[in-house]
Amino acid sequence: MNQQLIVNFTYFVLAVFVGIEVISKVPTILHTPLMSGSNAIHGIILVGALIIAAGAQTPLQIALGFVAVLLATTNVVGGFVVTDRMLEMFKGRRLGAGGNSGTEEKR
Repeated sequence: MNQQLIVNFTYFVLAVFVGIEVISKVPTILHTPLMSGSNAIHGIILVGALIIAAGAQTPLQIALGFVAVLLATTNVVGGFVVTDRMLEMFKGRRLGAGGNSGTEEKR
Protein backbone atom coordinates (compact mmCIF):
# COMPACT_ATOMS: atom_id res chain seq x y z
CA MET A 1 0.00 0.00 0.00
CA ASN A 2 1.05 3.57 -0.60
CA GLN A 3 2.71 5.17 2.43
CA GLN A 4 0.81 8.45 1.94
CA LEU A 5 -2.51 6.57 1.90
CA ILE A 6 -1.70 4.98 5.26
CA VAL A 7 -0.76 8.36 6.75
CA ASN A 8 -3.96 9.97 5.43
CA PHE A 9 -6.07 7.09 6.76
CA THR A 10 -4.40 7.48 10.17
CA TYR A 11 -5.29 11.19 10.17
CA PHE A 12 -8.86 10.32 9.25
CA VAL A 13 -9.22 7.79 12.07
CA LEU A 14 -7.72 10.22 14.59
CA ALA A 15 -10.09 12.98 13.40
CA VAL A 16 -13.06 10.64 13.87
CA PHE A 17 -12.03 9.83 17.43
CA VAL A 18 -11.40 13.49 18.30
CA GLY A 19 -14.77 14.47 16.79
CA ILE A 20 -16.63 11.82 18.76
CA GLU A 21 -14.88 12.84 21.96
CA VAL A 22 -15.61 16.55 21.47
CA ILE A 23 -19.27 16.07 20.50
CA SER A 24 -19.91 13.70 23.40
CA LYS A 25 -18.86 16.45 25.84
CA VAL A 26 -21.43 18.97 24.51
CA PRO A 27 -24.40 19.45 26.85
CA THR A 28 -27.79 18.47 25.45
CA ILE A 29 -29.06 22.04 25.63
CA LEU A 30 -26.40 23.14 23.13
CA HIS A 31 -27.06 20.52 20.45
CA THR A 32 -29.47 22.71 18.45
CA PRO A 33 -27.16 25.76 18.26
CA LEU A 34 -24.26 23.48 17.44
CA MET A 35 -26.17 21.90 14.56
CA SER A 36 -27.24 25.32 13.29
CA GLY A 37 -23.67 26.56 13.38
CA SER A 38 -22.44 23.52 11.49
CA ASN A 39 -24.65 24.52 8.55
CA ALA A 40 -22.07 27.23 7.77
CA ILE A 41 -19.40 24.54 7.57
CA HIS A 42 -21.63 22.52 5.25
CA GLY A 43 -21.88 25.58 3.00
CA ILE A 44 -18.10 25.75 2.80
CA ILE A 45 -18.03 22.06 1.88
CA LEU A 46 -20.48 22.79 -0.94
CA VAL A 47 -18.22 25.58 -2.24
CA GLY A 48 -15.26 23.19 -2.14
CA ALA A 49 -17.21 20.54 -4.04
CA LEU A 50 -18.13 23.13 -6.69
CA ILE A 51 -14.50 24.18 -7.07
CA ILE A 52 -13.35 20.57 -7.42
CA ALA A 53 -16.13 19.79 -9.90
CA ALA A 54 -15.23 22.86 -11.98
CA GLY A 55 -11.67 21.59 -12.42
CA ALA A 56 -12.71 18.09 -13.51
CA GLN A 57 -11.24 16.88 -16.80
CA THR A 58 -11.97 13.17 -17.13
CA PRO A 59 -15.43 11.57 -17.12
CA LEU A 60 -14.65 9.92 -13.76
CA GLN A 61 -13.69 13.25 -12.22
CA ILE A 62 -16.83 14.87 -13.62
CA ALA A 63 -19.01 12.09 -12.19
CA LEU A 64 -17.32 12.25 -8.78
CA GLY A 65 -17.57 16.05 -8.78
CA PHE A 66 -21.28 15.84 -9.58
CA VAL A 67 -21.85 13.33 -6.78
CA ALA A 68 -19.86 15.53 -4.36
CA VAL A 69 -21.95 18.60 -5.25
CA LEU A 70 -25.17 16.59 -4.98
CA LEU A 71 -24.28 15.17 -1.55
CA ALA A 72 -23.05 18.53 -0.24
CA THR A 73 -26.25 20.23 -1.41
CA THR A 74 -28.34 17.54 0.26
CA ASN A 75 -26.32 18.03 3.44
CA VAL A 76 -26.90 21.80 3.47
CA VAL A 77 -30.62 21.59 2.70
CA GLY A 78 -31.15 18.78 5.20
CA GLY A 79 -29.34 20.75 7.89
CA PHE A 80 -31.59 23.75 7.43
CA VAL A 81 -34.72 21.59 7.33
CA VAL A 82 -33.78 19.84 10.57
CA THR A 83 -32.94 23.17 12.23
CA ASP A 84 -36.27 24.63 11.11
CA ARG A 85 -38.15 21.64 12.51
CA MET A 86 -36.29 21.94 15.82
CA LEU A 87 -37.13 25.64 16.07
CA GLU A 88 -40.79 24.86 15.37
CA MET A 89 -40.83 22.76 18.55
CA PHE A 90 -40.05 25.86 20.63
CA LYS A 91 -42.81 28.02 19.17
CA GLY A 92 -46.05 28.31 21.13
CA ARG A 93 -49.07 26.32 20.10
CA ARG A 94 -51.54 28.16 17.92
CA LEU A 95 -55.25 27.66 18.38
CA GLY A 96 -57.75 27.45 15.56
CA ALA A 97 -60.22 30.17 14.55
CA GLY A 98 -62.12 31.61 17.46
CA GLY A 99 -59.81 30.11 20.05
CA ASN A 100 -58.35 32.13 22.87
CA SER A 101 -54.59 32.01 22.80
CA GLY A 102 -54.34 33.75 26.15
CA THR A 103 -53.34 37.08 24.62
CA GLU A 104 -56.73 38.77 24.92
CA GLU A 105 -57.31 41.25 27.73
CA LYS A 106 -59.30 40.09 30.71
CA ARG A 107 -62.32 42.23 31.59
